[in-house]
Amino acid sequence: MNIGIPKERRPFEYRVGLSPAGVEILSQMGNHVWVEHDAGVGAGFSDREYEKAGARLVYSGEEVYGRADLLLKVARPLKEELDWLLPGGAVAGMLHLASARQDKLDVLLEKQITSIAYEQIALADGSRPVLRPFSQMCGAMAASIAARCLQNNWGGKGILLGGMPGVPPAEVAILGGGIVGTYAAQTFVGLGAHVIVLDRDLTALQRIVDRFPGVSTMISTRRNIERVASFVDVLVGAALVPGERTPLLVPREVVRTMKPRSVIVDVDIDEGGSIETARPTTHDQPSYVEEGVIHYCVPNIPGVVARTCTHSFVNAAMPFIMEMAEKGVETAIDENPAIEIAVNTRGGKLSHMGRLTARKDVDDGLD
Repeated sequence: MNIGIPKERRPFEYRVGLSPAGVEILSQMGNHVWVEHDAGVGAGFSDREYEKAGARLVYSGEEVYGRADLLLKVARPLKEELDWLLPGGAVAGMLHLASARQDKLDVLLEKQITSIAYEQIALADGSRPVLRPFSQMCGAMAASIAARCLQNNWGGKGILLGGMPGVPPAEVAILGGGIVGTYAAQTFVGLGAHVIVLDRDLTALQRIVDRFPGVSTMISTRRNIERVASFVDVLVGAALVPGERTPLLVPREVVRTMKPRSVIVDVDIDEGGSIETARPTTHDQPSYVEEGVIHYCVPNIPGVVARTCTHSFVNAAMPFIMEMAEKGVETAIDENPAIEIAVNTRGGKLSHMGRLTARKDVDDGLD
């Protein structure tokens, strides 16, 4: 099989679709791996490392797309990249197509592209092995992001998350007790903050209590969200539902009740965001103020820890990539339910897409 590894073209996206170690495995299996020049530079991988692993270099995005039966990406293709896709080909990545604009979906359908969303690969027990490392990093990074946003030089109230002797710590509420919420809670607790986790699932809240005895938990209802929003210093959206538009948990009128210069970190912005006032930002201008509240809404939060992130997600994705390379994409889909449920488009039809939004205000706005 011809496998393509293109350079990611979204601003501040430093990750790459496959590490040299992954290339070596696929090459040893007899596949031809085409890597675009400088595709791995942001993650610390040189062209020379890819060549030593068995890859062949190409020097344009159009060429790597044109040679590949299967493209391994990180982020959803831009408009330019969609034009390069070969009809009938396949692409795998963190696609988040439930929040894509309709015109981008139309291209995938018209070209009969088989698109496989890593975030939707699911095992029989419901776990999502490839999404997990991304979620872990987003959760852990949410705490350090909030700590910066609370600083005066970022426009914050000048609060130290952990407080000081005689000064209480920051109050933090996390909407969601899944992987993102758990790792966010772990890091916030480690920094000394007082943490409340809200979720509709009592089992998830029980796991939080068992792991972090000092963390408070609440059932995620409109009344409880309104209650915590009125007094917390940091509110974290962590309720992503892979393949679906994230449920809107915090309407604008609730944001208005938050304390001035408090902080919202909406990790769910990849799938549209769980907070009504959230809109996608970038790493160079990551925050803005709306309703008197600082919002941090970067879709690719772990894109700036590219080396760690690439190694981590490739470790998780490699068994599925190897299966597709060995059997062929279509056969692997038909034989492995974990991959089949992650298929978003195939043969010109939609599948496993959840609730499509096709809204311009949800998409990241990049062409």
